[in-house]
Amino acid sequence: MSWLSKLSETYDRSLAHGISVQDKPIIPINHTLQNAHINIIISNNGDFLRAKVLEKTKIILPATENSAGRTSKPYPHGLADQLQFVASDLAKYVGGGKSYFEAYVEQLKRWCDSRFHHLSAVAVLKYVRKKSVISDLVRERIVQTDNNNRLLTEWPEKKEQPPLFKVLPKNKGNVDQRKALVCWTVECPGEPNSDTWRNPDLQNLWSDYEDSKHALFGLCYVSGNKQPIMLNHPKKLRHTGDKAKIISSNDWEGFTFRGRFTDTLKSSKEYGLQGVAIGSMTSQKAHNALRWLIQRQGFRNGDQIIAAWAVSGKEIPKPLATFDLDKLDDYSKIEDLQTVDYANMESDGNTIDMGQSYARKLNRYMAGYRANIPPTDTISIMAIDSATSGRISITYYREYLPPEYLDQITRWHIEFAWFQHVSKEVPRTEGKPKTIVAWAPCAPSPFTIINSVYGHLLNKSNESFKKNFFERLMPSIIEGAPIPRDFVVSAFNQARSPAGKEEWEWEKCLGVACSLYRGFHIRHPQVSNRKEFTMSLDTSNTSRDYLYGRLLAIAEQIEARALYIADINRPTATMRLMQRFSDRPFSTWQIIYNQLNPYMLQLKNSSPGFLTAMRKEVDEVMDLFDANDYKLEKNLNGEFLLGFHAERLFLRAKNRAHSQDATESKEE
Repeated sequence: MSWLSKLSETYDRSLAHGISVQDKPIIPINHTLQNAHINIIISNNGDFLRAKVLEKTKIILPATENSAGRTSKPYPHGLADQLQFVASDLAKYVGGGKSYFEAYVEQLKRWCDSRFHHLSAVAVLKYVRKKSVISDLVRERIVQTDNNNRLLTEWPEKKEQPPLFKVLPKNKGNVDQRKALVCWTVECPGEPNSDTWRNPDLQNLWSDYEDSKHALFGLCYVSGNKQPIMLNHPKKLRHTGDKAKIISSNDWEGFTFRGRFTDTLKSSKEYGLQGVAIGSMTSQKAHNALRWLIQRQGFRNGDQIIAAWAVSGKEIPKPLATFDLDKLDDYSKIEDLQTVDYANMESDGNTIDMGQSYARKLNRYMAGYRANIPPTDTISIMAIDSATSGRISITYYREYLPPEYLDQITRWHIEFAWFQHVSKEVPRTEGKPKTIVAWAPCAPSPFTIINSVYGHLLNKSNESFKKNFFERLMPSIIEGAPIPRDFVVSAFNQARSPAGKEEWEWEKCLGVACSLYRGFHIRHPQVSNRKEFTMSLDTSNTSRDYLYGRLLAIAEQIEARALYIADINRPTATMRLMQRFSDRPFSTWQIIYNQLNPYMLQLKNSSPGFLTAMRKEVDEVMDLFDANDYKLEKNLNGEFLLGFHAERLFLRAKNRAHSQDATESKEE
């Protein structure tokens, strides 16, 4: 019941602070959200004026407890509803069939006869009683009929579709015009809110009217107060066509085992439920708040939704999103950032630790949230998913105090930080925006992780695969749990196999693999195996795997420079041997080094300073090897990628000036 309580409290506090007036309003009590298709404009006397088709228009409409959760039973809404409810003359245009008009008009009449009536609702009642809704829409060419005055269900392919056919949902190519939802505009002199779905006075009067109708009162086990008990809970949580419910128990005569309870539909309406009861106000507030949070800040993966929010309505960092890099570093001022600028980073002993600099920037960024969110507030994280079209399950729910939540988010972004291949469009005063490619220190986003780790397996038929991935990743982000080992292994295999990938695609895989390997060992399940790796080149690291990674990066840099000077555009032979190198490093290194001889002869004439620096770098790395480790033919682990990537970025930054010299040499 905790999630219901927190969502209900979120609803009350959001309204109190005026958060609902933003572009995604929170739905009032006794209302629901739905797509509207036709807008009928009438006078305050109930006379038809005109009509129009609405495109992609969601409206908040008055609803009853039954209509808000209706599935197959034709419970009418309070005012706006489908043509099969509001049009008495529908039978003449469909050749008979069921009509729900009587139930609709009777319910509308009871509202208009009550002390909670509104003049716009009275005008709508006057109009629908004239029994000319379909006739008026046919005359206005809103709905389409054939030569026999029957509503069309399909439109000839060669002709342009009328507006209503474009907005109505299709079932096997056919449309059902009877299900077009009609909303009302009542033009009254001196009335500023002629659109009924935007009129707050009408909404409040309908809510008061609905509350006055409840006869079944009882103890709400969520709020602890006596209030009307809800038996039919709302739906349409994820979108307006969503029929699934979180709370549902409508199988009164089914095969559900109820233990000692003997509830029936009749007894529950007369005496209440024998078990736990949820109040109408509590249920509506909770569902409306969750619906609003999903639209406003929910993370979507098909039917799977993950929402994180502060009960107070304060903005919080999203658990499954990457921070806006512009808030940490102003990339808009960078002309061309192809590599990491080691020269301007701070030194930590003998190495340059960019991780510390990134952590300081991140902590300053998070300090803004810490100052804005009261420490006594509550942050909730909920994940929902549905296996069928009628039921939603809560697959994950946790509550945190703000300091704890922010600490966990900060830990994730620091411990899994590595240089990620990012691109960003920067606007220019003239011409098209410039695309900047950078190696930015940050934790990869979940979507980047799944695409890099399992990109070769993902397709539209793997929705359950994606859902399972995000459910397994969540505890690592917001609970500080170790990253699943199979994620790390798969990322390593993707990164060590550049063949068949675009260069940018492989570089993304490389950044993700290094990030996951580093974070996995910081949080290793066995304390004795935990190890921290600096984000920058660690010249004191004597691990065989790390050193072999550095050697491969140096070889790749030598060959790439020679190819560039020779104006040859192709992948290096070194990179084509990367997978074999990781399996049999000693023998493969002999092959790679022998292949470098012609390139080094070329560089001896064209770029001798660069060649000398590279040979010196190889010698320095070789001196760090243990003789026995160097000759081992055992396959390399993920630390090899850390050494390779760190050395690769370091050499690119260090040799930027040499690249300019090579260009000048080519021009001469």
